[in-house]
Amino acid sequence: MIVFSTLVFFGLLLIGLDVGFSMILAALIGMTLRSGAGIDPVMTPMTLVSNVDSVALMTVPMFVLAGEIMNRGGVTRRLIDWSAAMVGHLRGSLSQVSIITNLIMAGISGSAVADATATGAILIPEMRKEGYKPGYAAAVIAAGSMLGPILPPSIPMILYAVMANLSVLRLFLAGVTPALLLCGGYMIICGLIARRRNYVARERATWGTRAKVTRASIWALLMPVLIVGGIRSGMITDTEAAGMICVYALLIGLFIYGDLKFKDLGSVFYDAGRTSAVILFLLAAAGPFAWLLSESHIATLISQAILSISTDHFVVLIVVNLLLLAVGMILEPLPALVMFVPTLLPIQAQLGIDPIHFATVVIVNLMIGMLHPPVGLLVFVTSAIGRVPIWSVAVEVLPFLGWSLVVLVLISAFPGLVIWLPNLVM
Repeated sequence: MIVFSTLVFFGLLLIGLDVGFSMILAALIGMTLRSGAGIDPVMTPMTLVSNVDSVALMTVPMFVLAGEIMNRGGVTRRLIDWSAAMVGHLRGSLSQVSIITNLIMAGISGSAVADATATGAILIPEMRKEGYKPGYAAAVIAAGSMLGPILPPSIPMILYAVMANLSVLRLFLAGVTPALLLCGGYMIICGLIARRRNYVARERATWGTRAKVTRASIWALLMPVLIVGGIRSGMITDTEAAGMICVYALLIGLFIYGDLKFKDLGSVFYDAGRTSAVILFLLAAAGPFAWLLSESHIATLISQAILSISTDHFVVLIVVNLLLLAVGMILEPLPALVMFVPTLLPIQAQLGIDPIHFATVVIVNLMIGMLHPPVGLLVFVTSAIGRVPIWSVAVEVLPFLGWSLVVLVLISAFPGLVIWLPNLVM
C-alpha cells in the first residue's frame, strides 16, 4: 500500500498539484485503503497539527521576516559595494563579488531563493553589461545563493533540528566549514573561467574606500555574529534570537539606512508571511505521510536494505548520498527533508554516526539538488531573473555542481571537517 501511495504522490506531482497537497492526498488514500490494523484516516488532521506543534518552529517565520526586512532595507546594495571593494580586483571581478555577496547574505536570510532574487536582480544585469555570458552570470548567482541554507540562520537546519531533536546552534556551526569550502572553490572556478574567457577585473580599491564601505555595511555584517553569539552566550534562546534580529533589522532599515519606509511594512510582512506559510505548510503536510511510513515500518525496511550493503560508516554515507541525490532530481529540498529525514534517522542511530555530522551531510546534499536538473530550483529562479534559457544556465553551472559534489564527498569522508567547530565552541 505504501508503494501505491508513493506512486499516487508522484502522479499528483506530475499533473501539477502542489507538493503539500500531493503528500496529504497520497497519505489519506493510503490510510483509507489500509484502514484498520492501527491505521485510521482520522490521523490525517491530527498529524497535520502535531508536525508543526513546536516552539522551535517559531524561529522560522521570524528569521524569514528578518531576511525580508534586510533585503528590502538596502542591505543588498551595501553588501555588494562591500564585496566589490574587497574582491573586485580579482580576475572575474563581478563573479567574485557575486559569490562573496551571497556568502554574507547567507548569514542574513537563510533562504537560497531570497538571496538569488535579491542579488541576481542587481548583479546579473551588471555582469551582462561587462560582457559575461548571460547563462554564466545566472549560474554564478545560482551557485552563490546555494550557500544560504548552509550558513546560519538556516531554515532547513532549524527544521532538521526540530525533527531530530538536535541543538540548533551546533547545527548552525557545523555548516560553516562546508560553506567556506564551497565558497573558496566557487571563487577559484570563477577565476579560472575569467582567465579563459578574458573577463576583466576592476581596479583595486584603496584602504580608505574599503573602510568607508565597511562602515556603511557594518550593521549587516554584524547580524550573523549577533545570532550565533547571542545563542552561544546563553543570554538568549533560539526563539528569542530570532525575535531580536527582527527588531534589529527593522531599526537598521527604518532609521539607520533609511531605505525601508513605514508604508513598505505592509508588503514586507505580507511577503514574509506568505513565504513562512509555504514552509510550515510543507512541514505540516509531511506529517500524515511520515506517520503512514512509520506505521508501515518502511523506515525499518529501508534501513535494513541500506545496512545490508555495508555497515561501514563511509560506505553507508555514500549510499545515502546517492539516494538523496536521486531524490533531489525529483523533489525540492524542503519536501525531501521532511519526507526522508525520519526514514534515515534510524540508520544514523544504529551505526552510531555523529548526528550533527549526518545532519550536515544530508542538508548539503539536498541543497546541491537546487543546482541540478530536472528540478534545479535555483537554475529556474536565476534563469527567470536573468531572462536566459534554462539550458544555458544548467550547462554553465556544471563546474560549480562538480565542486559541490567534491565537498559533499569530503565532509562525508572526514567528519572532523564538520564537527570541529561545534565541538570547539560548545
